[in-house]
Amino acid sequence: MSQGSARERLLDAAARRFYEDGVHATGIDTITSEAGVAKKSLYNNFSSKAELVSAYIDSRHEEWLGLHQARAAKASTAADRVLTVFDAYIDHANDAYGKGFRGCGLLNAAAEFPAGHPARSTVRAHKEQVERILVENLEVMATEAEALELAEHFSFLLEGAVARAGLEGTPARLEHARAIASRMLAAL
Repeated sequence: MSQGSARERLLDAAARRFYEDGVHATGIDTITSEAGVAKKSLYNNFSSKAELVSAYIDSRHEEWLGLHQARAAKASTAADRVLTVFDAYIDHANDAYGKGFRGCGLLNAAAEFPAGHPARSTVRAHKEQVERILVENLEVMATEAEALELAEHFSFLLEGAVARAGLEGTPARLEHARAIASRMLAAL
């Protein structure tokens, strides 16, 4: 049994099950059983499965930000700081997943909800923050207009690569996308 508070264990169990099996395919009983807590404990920590899903999405976002911040702290050049976004995605793809890497957990979750659902809006905000991080780092190397355009290109490159990496179960596409981005940065 894992250590930590009931809330932490519930979030950890939900993260594994939502990523591996999907949000809608994962029931509350599965999560509470894997977390080793009573169903009442789930409702003492989350008012509903929807609130648990929201906490999962926020947790995945914070996890990615942590990976990015760790990489960014070691970057020595502006180009390196841009590439840390790619590196954080690669780090995520290299994590140990029970059923293998299946792509971006946030996009996988968002795909299960209809347009306009709060979960989709939260995932969109995360993706927009990633693009802002790219813009901020690119502005050191290019004009504001160029930085905005290149950040959008890099976002498309990242999202396409993570989708393909998820389908293929390997980070190779993300590594290739990073190499493309590196060549684009060298051309600035």
